[in-house]
Amino acid sequence: MEYPKDLKYTESDEWVRVEGNIGTTGITDYAQDQLSDIVYVETTPPLGESLQKGEPHSAVESVKAAADVNMPISGVITEINENLADNPELVNTDPYGEAWMVKFEISDPSELDGLLDAAAYEKLNEEREH
Repeated sequence: MEYPKDLKYTESDEWVRVEGNIGTTGITDYAQDQLSDIVYVETTPPLGESLQKGEPHSAVESVKAAADVNMPISGVITEINENLADNPELVNTDPYGEAWMVKFEISDPSELDGLLDAAAYEKLNEEREH
């Protein structure tokens, strides 16, 4: 399982990478592992839409289940990874790289304080396994 240290994590298995005032998000390695083979990814909000922390921005479907992917913090959608519609398997092979789902302008940077660092997220997942 991979836990990049430059990311922040939610307890609902989303990650966010912050560069200046732009956040990039997707689902974690743990989440894709639990879901198994991802066969479909849909990103729903249009560019420019403002979403609150916890609101869904995408949906993923696997051979096992379907799940919403939520905003880790509030922001305005600036970019959508259109490549995932034709290549949903990228979520399984590169969850922190090519499989990013949306980029957004961060509305409230203080919300980052409520997210987990890599060590805390890894510990959470170890507890879930037992």
